[in-house]
Amino acid sequence: MKITVLGIGNLLLSDDGVGVHALNRLKNDYEFPEYVRLIDGGTKGLDLLPLFEKQDKVLIIDAANFKKEPGTIDIVEGDKIPAFLSSKLSVHQIGLPDMLFAARLMEITPAEMCLIGIQPRSMETSIELTEEIKNRLEPLLSRVLQKLEEWGVSPVRRTLTTP
Repeated sequence: MKITVLGIGNLLLSDDGVGVHALNRLKNDYEFPEYVRLIDGGTKGLDLLPLFEKQDKVLIIDAANFKKEPGTIDIVEGDKIPAFLSSKLSVHQIGLPDMLFAARLMEITPAEMCLIGIQPRSMETSIELTEEIKNRLEPLLSRVLQKLEEWGVSPVRRTLTTP
């Protein structure tokens, strides 16, 4: 089995970068089996297409416009993802639906796809997440880890060593 966890977002636009921030926390805090790739997708859009090839499952972490209160975490799965992303919350999402459509045309769509998103508070220029979204990062990571567990992935939390 091959699984990709893809953190999407622009680190220069405050909460838009939450997917990348979450991915970095996963990289730093957990060890994953060899068959799980953790990829910083940034704002690459169509350039992400090769990442979908030969993947059984793809989990996308991103800021998402659920039209709910900031900090709301939700999941969109399978064929619902491209339609959901067409709402184009941010610039990087312009290429993402196109990339998913191209993957379908090339018949390289993973058997399972999942978007775990969080409703942003701000998309203003800033390299910091808003306090509200920072405070929701742990629950976001919990949802990601829960989904990975459903897929049979059991990452191991790294232990901190003190010198």
